[in-house]
Amino acid sequence: MNGSNIWQFLLVGSALLLFPAARGDALVAADGSGDFRSVQAAIDAAPQLGPAGPAWVIRVKAGTYREVVYVQREKRGIRVVGESAANTIISYDLNARLAGRDGRPIGTFRTPTMWIDADDFSVEELTLANTAGAVGQALAVRVDGDRVAFRRCRFLGWQDTILGNRGRHYYESCLITGAVDFIFGAATEFYHSCRIQCRGNGYITAASTPAGQAFGFVFDGCEIAGESPAVRTYLGRPWRADASTVFLRTVMGDVVRPPGWDNWRRPEREKTARYAEFASAGPGANPSARVPWARQLTAAEAAAITVRSVLGGTDGWDPSVASAK
Repeated sequence: MNGSNIWQFLLVGSALLLFPAARGDALVAADGSGDFRSVQAAIDAAPQLGPAGPAWVIRVKAGTYREVVYVQREKRGIRVVGESAANTIISYDLNARLAGRDGRPIGTFRTPTMWIDADDFSVEELTLANTAGAVGQALAVRVDGDRVAFRRCRFLGWQDTILGNRGRHYYESCLITGAVDFIFGAATEFYHSCRIQCRGNGYITAASTPAGQAFGFVFDGCEIAGESPAVRTYLGRPWRADASTVFLRTVMGDVVRPPGWDNWRRPEREKTARYAEFASAGPGANPSARVPWARQLTAAEAAAITVRSVLGGTDGWDPSVASAK
């Protein structure tokens, strides 16, 4: 099975086999055959759950749902499961330049197709897309909740596709597309076995990690590819001075520029940004050509960076355990 077929199986085949087995607590269907016609309506109707107990499961039938979804903070403990990531799509096209009710541009942070403000929220087998295109900042998802997990999802955008604003977030076997700063923010996020697809010249990450926060973005066992042979990208640039981004055991296509990292025209940030790699592979892996202010980790240092050590916090959260069940 070649690489593209593997991703097709992860994002389509497995879900088609599993989805009919369980209806969940609520069913969304655009054709009216479920309990709700929109994902937002299903979330609005979900109960307010406490921190313990089983999740409230919302299943979403295949289709394209053109809507903006906001998950308010009180709606914790919800699990949204699509029929398949390739065929279950929530899409909208807000961008930062659009005028709001006051006539002024709405700005970056009000553009997400899905905005998750709740803790203990998870999404599986779903596509979140911002279709505004190359017009500036346009988010597919903004995450402000804690202990939020995405499995076998697709995130489609151009600039600022994923905003991890705060909290701890886990991405497993997901596809993320974009061109400019398309994974950004101050959250702590772990990306496991994800495909990062660069649609145009730019930067994959733009972390704004606070100085006292041990980790920003960690990518483990991922793949970086270009949408066309002409595309070139940097691994990241520091949105804030203490940006933290680590790539572990990641296969990098020649889309990755040899220097790897950019200082965002702020030479002083070379002293504070925390950029590192370990065991990068592929034509884009070039340790000898990397900027001197980024690190190559030792095997011992890399071994200490796990889902649990990155996301565990004070409550021991380890979403990879749930993935294995």
